[in-house]
Parts: sequence; structure tokens; C-alpha cells
Amino acid sequence: MPDTDDKNLMRIAQDLKVEQLGHKRSIPPLQDWQPKHCGKMDLIIKSNGEWWHEGQLIRRQALLDLFSSVLWKEQGQYYLKTPVEKIEITVEDVPLLITEADQIELNGKSYIQLKTGHGDVVIVDQEHPIEMREYLGELRPYVHIRFGLDALIQRAAFYHLINMGEMSENAQGQTILSLRSGDLHLHLHS
Repeated sequence: MPDTDDKNLMRIAQDLKVEQLGHKRSIPPLQDWQPKHCGKMDLIIKSNGEWWHEGQLIRRQALLDLFSSVLWKEQGQYYLKTPVEKIEITVEDVPLLITEADQIELNGKSYIQLKTGHGDVVIVDQEHPIEMREYLGELRPYVHIRFGLDALIQRAAFYHLINMGEMSENAQGQTILSLRSGDLHLHLHS
């Protein structure tokens, strides 16, 4: 089975390279692809963002960026999805990490822009709000990216958000971070 998984991983990589030739960081039209489910692969995305295949850490950033572009979530399960196959993988928490947070100006308004370690860029808005959720007893900040996929906002990026916002305390003694992105007002509780 490991040999089969390794061949599947390399075949997926080759198919994706052909599909994305000549494109910069673009996400394929996964919503238009209806491939058959081809089983499960021994690929785990750890909660710290590391990708492991058959017990080996994948270190090649170009390969990670390629595979992250075909991540898909359906009915609570995660997949690598190509035009011809959909292979289930394991994700401990969420598959993506926000590594950068910036403020940008668009049409005279200030927006929060977040970027994943794989090059996905989102503007915090109604479709991509920041929310606090618990993971293993710890409250952590997340943002929706695409296709049901969320990203954890890493600590350094979250510190940038703290500098962009205003901190206050409510009557219950909870710390609240208030942020504004365009017309969206967020109030994140600790």
C-alpha cells in the first residue's frame, strides 16, 4: 500500500503541474470537477501546518503549494481533488495557516488582508470573517479561506491584528479585540 500511495501522490503532482502550467498562484475550478472517490491516502496535515506522507515530512514548498491549491472539504472530510480523482486525507485541525496580516486601502477604506503560507490571500469581510474557536482546550483565531477550508491565524500574524485593533474588557472580565475591515466590525473574545 505505501508504494501505491507514493505513486498516487506523484501522479497527482504531475496532473496538477500540467493543469496549472503558465499560471501564477491560482486555484483550479475544484467546484466544477466531479471526480470519483479513489480511497484514502496516508497524508496528514498536522495542526502546526506540517504535511506528512507515509511518516515522512514533506519539505518541498513548491509541492506543498501545489497540493494546497487542490484541497477540498466535503461533509466534514478533507480531500486532494483533481479532475480525475478525489483522495481523502487527514487534517488534525485546519489545513491552512495565516502567516501574514496587513492593512490595505481600497477605495478610501481600510481593510484587513490575510495571507496563508501557501499564497492564498483573503480580505476580511462577510464571507471571510475572523472567529475564535476552541481547539484542544485553547481558544484560537480562524478565518474562512475557500471551499469550506479554514485557516488558523498564527501567533505572529495575530499580534499584527492586535496592533490594528482596539483592546477592551467587558463586564464579565473578558478581553475583547475590536477590528474593522471595510464596513465589517469584528469583536473577538478571549
